[in-house]
Amino acid sequence: MATEIEHKYIVTNDSYLQGYRSSTYFRQGYLTTDKHCVVRVRIAGHRAYITIKGENRGASRPEYEVEIDPEMAQSMLDTLCQSPVVEKTRYIYDYKGYIWEIDCFHGENEGLVMAEIELEHEDESYDLPPFVGRNVTGIERYYNSCLAQRPYSMWSEEEK
Repeated sequence: MATEIEHKYIVTNDSYLQGYRSSTYFRQGYLTTDKHCVVRVRIAGHRAYITIKGENRGASRPEYEVEIDPEMAQSMLDTLCQSPVVEKTRYIYDYKGYIWEIDCFHGENEGLVMAEIELEHEDESYDLPPFVGRNVTGIERYYNSCLAQRPYSMWSEEEK
């Protein structure tokens, strides 16, 4: 079983745009968003995937991912996935030996920018880049699956 260990943060400024390694446009939708099992269809650039994620236990959860045909993924996004489809540009940024993924959301989630770091171990220590703010790991409304159900544009100022 694969385990995903990640921490999520709000991005406070756009300094990541100076020195990022690469960027990719994503479209992703959800076939199910049950808290025990999330099934996602994603098109990332010219590749596509179906991903199954289990329930969070702190910053960890089981995760399985398989590459699929991009045309099949597009058909699933158009016909089977919940609306809205989550759209974002992901920037890859190297910082002090770690890879950070900065997601700049579009569409109904415009204005939300988050940074994620994936770790090998729960207790691993790392330094925060200068664009990283508040830790939102484990706050459900920041999960992409929740953004598909209740987009950032619907949040109150207090929630933001």
